[in-house]
Amino acid sequence: MDLSVVVPTLNGRERLAASLDSLAARAPDAEVVVVNGPSADGTTGMVRDRDDVDVLVEIAARNVNVARNAGVEVAAGDAVAFLGYDYRVEDGWFEAAADALDGGAAVVAGPLRESVRGGATSDDRESRRIADREVTYFSGRNVVIDRRTLDALDGFDEYLETGGARDAAHRLAGMGVDVEWRGELSVRRRAEATDGGVETRDLGWKYRALAYRLVKNYGLRPTVVRRTLRHAVGDAVGAFRDVLGGEATPSSWAGNGRDVVRGISGGTSDGLVARTRDRSPKRNPNGISARADRAVARYDRRE
Repeated sequence: MDLSVVVPTLNGRERLAASLDSLAARAPDAEVVVVNGPSADGTTGMVRDRDDVDVLVEIAARNVNVARNAGVEVAAGDAVAFLGYDYRVEDGWFEAAADALDGGAAVVAGPLRESVRGGATSDDRESRRIADREVTYFSGRNVVIDRRTLDALDGFDEYLETGGARDAAHRLAGMGVDVEWRGELSVRRRAEATDGGVETRDLGWKYRALAYRLVKNYGLRPTVVRRTLRHAVGDAVGAFRDVLGGEATPSSWAGNGRDVVRGISGGTSDGLVARTRDRSPKRNPNGISARADRAVARYDRRE
């Protein structure tokens, strides 16, 4: 297996350095591609000073899915891993990926672990039955995808500022591609680490992304409406409890409600447009093939 590892980053120099150190120690034969957003913390200089990064791509967009696609465009491996810049690969990570892909898997994912006092937390395999599909979700911070599958998927949907990996999971299920889960394919970070602003977390974008990916992939069917409303009602009830407990104000609760409604409305409309623009199983009108101007600079040690 010739593996390329794409590491998107934005203002996370110190944590990125630790992530790259882990790759050098545990996957020394992998090609490493760092895609740097408009960082202002010296990331470019740090990466260029290292001899274990094969390609550095600089982009102007603060969008992790644009960064992932920019990395795919220059990666040379017959499989591409996506790793969060604040995560370090653990012992056995490379071997687990190689074993799964050599065994015929098209996509292999594993847990995200966080170091806490006395041990570590870890997530687990998450699957949902939606319409006629069994969808296995994965994190874009720890997944390995066979190149042929990634090309058929056309990468990640750049419309999305958040939820790009979950959208890809829906599309893979629609293409009949299974996601294999390997506990040994694990990565770890410190519990206090944050995402560095790579992905937006506000409620408006959360619900815009949710409505968009469900409508784009399944259309306006009752299942989609129920799932979207169930999420919204759950968040509304939780936020109202915060108001009653004095942890939030009624005005902030109302403002959040407006953001949710606008997000659902915008995501539904844009999802319908996207579904019309790409009727193929990949459902990705904003993928790698849609543009060619992601990179503003590139430093390639392979040349």
